[in-house]
Amino acid sequence: MIHLHLRPMVKIIDIQHLFVMVAFLVLSSCASQKNANESGFYALFNGKDLTGWVGNTSSYRAEDGMIVVDPNGGGSGGNLFTEKEYGDFILRFEFQLTPGANNGLGIHAPLEGDAAYVGKELQILDNTADKYKDLQPYQYHGSVYGIIPAQRGYGKPVGEWNLQEVFVKGSTIKVTLNGTTILDGDFIEASKNGTMDKKDHPGLHRTQGHIGFLGHGDIVRFKNIRIKELTTNK
Repeated sequence: MIHLHLRPMVKIIDIQHLFVMVAFLVLSSCASQKNANESGFYALFNGKDLTGWVGNTSSYRAEDGMIVVDPNGGGSGGNLFTEKEYGDFILRFEFQLTPGANNGLGIHAPLEGDAAYVGKELQILDNTADKYKDLQPYQYHGSVYGIIPAQRGYGKPVGEWNLQEVFVKGSTIKVTLNGTTILDGDFIEASKNGTMDKKDHPGLHRTQGHIGFLGHGDIVRFKNIRIKELTTNK
């Protein structure tokens, strides 16, 4: 009788143990994949201050692990650039828009001049704002300003955090927003018959430069900014 009562309990314990082991393996696998996905990346922002950044450090401030554009900081938002220059890279960051917010991500940019032309600018914009309903396709979020338009409709509601990845290799660029590729193109190929905005963009031929946030006086928040530098074939 004793043995008859113990066997079902042993089976139950074995099933519970198996469930725990399976759950542990799944979680371990997910953690391993996440770590592998972040391999080679390092932080551009330490979460505490603007060490490693130059430019309008009065309009941008470090706050609670974020870089925040302060419209009261002077210079109408202005530009904040990395001290270091980058060529080919994968950049990942999270951003939070406020209603009607307008900012930009400068790449391959010098520290002087309009980064949209002397470098390249990727739009950071509240596409849903009524005041932006009549913009050109190359002016909406994720677009290479004046050059390549991005797909719309993949941003999260204003006030929520978005995750963006920018892959740059040579003259090719891919922008992924919240897991969806919204732009995949080539700077040089897209402009070989002239740029979409009909303006001169000498920065298209730059192969390295600073990465920066290009403000327009609107509150935008950035966090978890990290980069992976890629090997070039020069």
